[in-house]
Amino acid sequence: MSQTPQAANYRPATEIDTLMPDIGDPVTAADFPQTLLRYRNDRAAASVGLAGLSDDAWVAHFGRFAPLEGNLPRPLALRYHGHQFRHYNPDIGDGRGFLFAQLRDDRGRLLDLGTKGSGQTPYSRFGDGRLTLKGGVREILATEMLEALGVNTSKTFSIIETGEALERNDEPSPTRGAAMVRLSHSHIRIGTFQRAAFHDDNPLLERLTDYALTRLYAETPGDNPPAQLLGRVVERTADLAASYMVAGFVHGVLNSDNINVTGESFDYGPWRFTPLWDANFTAAYFDHNGLYAFGRQAEAIHWDVAQLAVSLRPLTEAPPLIEQLERFPTLYAEAMQRRFCWRLGVEPMGDSSAMIEAAVHGMVTTGTQIDRFFHDWRGGAPREGAAYADAAWAPLREAIAGFTAAPGARDHAYWTDDAPCSMHIEEVEAIWSAIDQKDDWTPLHAKVAAIRRMGEALGAIAA
Repeated sequence: MSQTPQAANYRPATEIDTLMPDIGDPVTAADFPQTLLRYRNDRAAASVGLAGLSDDAWVAHFGRFAPLEGNLPRPLALRYHGHQFRHYNPDIGDGRGFLFAQLRDDRGRLLDLGTKGSGQTPYSRFGDGRLTLKGGVREILATEMLEALGVNTSKTFSIIETGEALERNDEPSPTRGAAMVRLSHSHIRIGTFQRAAFHDDNPLLERLTDYALTRLYAETPGDNPPAQLLGRVVERTADLAASYMVAGFVHGVLNSDNINVTGESFDYGPWRFTPLWDANFTAAYFDHNGLYAFGRQAEAIHWDVAQLAVSLRPLTEAPPLIEQLERFPTLYAEAMQRRFCWRLGVEPMGDSSAMIEAAVHGMVTTGTQIDRFFHDWRGGAPREGAAYADAAWAPLREAIAGFTAAPGARDHAYWTDDAPCSMHIEEVEAIWSAIDQKDDWTPLHAKVAAIRRMGEALGAIAA
């Protein structure tokens, strides 16, 4: 969520040791020709006590991967399986990243520092284990925008250019290489449980369940830990699906190995923000059937969570798991209403579904962009001078009449801006072009500042 963390002390916490050696393999980072610091997220670093690192120390840890004090002595490439576009794949795992460190944040949560583009692992198959600099820049933009829009997301912690020229078939090559570090609330995925179930490893399933409940959710296991865990994952992922919709975000690759059991969004490849409320909008050029289209994301995430239930079945009877799974649609609808009202800047009022339906009808019928709508209707009424007299908006004017503006809904100067802060593909490409063609990082830093200003205007969403 978008909020300024309090300064924290560095507190290493290598809880992953309790699951070793069953879920990871020690690996060695690549030895890069160069390590040029391009981005350090001091806001995120402050939350885990690392903002005081000098640039040299930062590069040593997050470019050369020297261990952090008291932390993992060697990185771990984690093992998992997963359904990829509904096809089960037992031949995956951390192929170009690893778990580098674990530590606690200013809220006491156990967090992971994981990498992308840090070199080959036993799961690289035919890949080179590298990340393009463009991919790293795109991840900065995705995570910053999502955090500002209230999505529970990983944070892009560090980007270091590696001095390598990479060949890729989906962008002009050779292209520049980078090593990225992300800060996440765990890298335990649905696919981690799928792998244990695939190998009939019930003791590991039990340990994973206990780890998730006690370390990640800070809960005491009850009478039925598998159903208890599934219930928490259902709650978090239903909220995640709703947050994507209200943000106008399309992840692109909602495979079961890309769904974290804490419900935190992560791993941004072909993502896009859809300008319009278009249910069929897809982000990945290879998603030919629209499986992960904008309007199908809740369905996709629910399907993935069902695979977690299947994986937990050896530990418990089916009815308690089914009972938890069946909560997803209701929880999703509730989260949609809560999040839509939050972004709109109005107080929730009973059942808000008619108001949301009317707002979506207005956007679809008139071709109004999502960001434009929320900017103009902040506080529950179109701002002065905004053109919403079309008959398509009549249902919304009627449905929203009983809603009241949230306290301070339009107090921030951001709401007087002529245009909303957006993150459409044209701007993403322009920011990358400035870096690629002129090594000009100014547009990127300016955009991050603008996104964070929008996040301040929106404020944090209530839990």
